[in-house]
Amino acid sequence: MGKTRGMGAERKKRTHRRRQGWADKTYKIKCTRVQLIRNGKKIIAFVPNDGCLNYIEENDEVLNAGFGRKGHDVGDIPGVRFKVVKVFGVSLLALFKEKEKPRS
Repeated sequence: MGKTRGMGAERKKRTHRRRQGWADKTYKIKCTRVQLIRNGKKIIAFVPNDGCLNYIEENDEVLNAGFGRKGHDVGDIPGVRFKVVKVFGVSLLALFKEKEKPRS
């Protein structure tokens, strides 16, 4: 076929760079995979604040909320539509500020 030129070239370059970023081992985004109880779907949820990912362990029960644009992904994080709000009923912000201990 050949190289894309003109208006389609920027879109092709952008999508190619997005895919290559996930393949790079140094490309780290603070996200976690979550399986929903209601229908069993697996989603990707953003973990806010620096270091809050350390408070979430495997098989923890988390509460998710929408992340911005009414079901669309936000900013430079492709495919992420939800964020983690609570872990075992304790706010992630309270865990981060060390006000409360997580229930197990």
